[in-house]
Amino acid sequence: MAFMVVKYLGAAYLVYLGVKMILSSGEASAPFAVRRAGPAKAFRDGVIVETLNVKTAMFFLAFIPQFVSAQQAMAPQFILLGSICVLLNSTVDLVAIFAASRIVGSGAAKAARERLLSRLSGATMMTLGVIVAIANREA
Repeated sequence: MAFMVVKYLGAAYLVYLGVKMILSSGEASAPFAVRRAGPAKAFRDGVIVETLNVKTAMFFLAFIPQFVSAQQAMAPQFILLGSICVLLNSTVDLVAIFAASRIVGSGAAKAARERLLSRLSGATMMTLGVIVAIANREA
């Protein structure tokens, strides 16, 4: 029952975020200056954020045990599977960053591209919310 509550609340929140992104896409955001930080600081900040992120812990505790063998030591399996998951997520993040960098360019984004990205992101969030809501959980 608790899983279903969290599932539907999460799905509703994704749809809400998607609608909010689409409706707010008409407003061009003000350009802002980005201060460069070194890769070490970016890595450190990322580790801190993910370590303190409750959603990350909930994901690992819900997802990884399905693939852990009870006949072997659990800690090394958790570490290996968690590392693979982090590596895959980081790779996807890097691809998204490089793609966004190419789309946006080195200066401030044009209003049309910004609206398009916002609408695409909103539609993606709404689609993911619907998929989460209708997905069946195998017992």
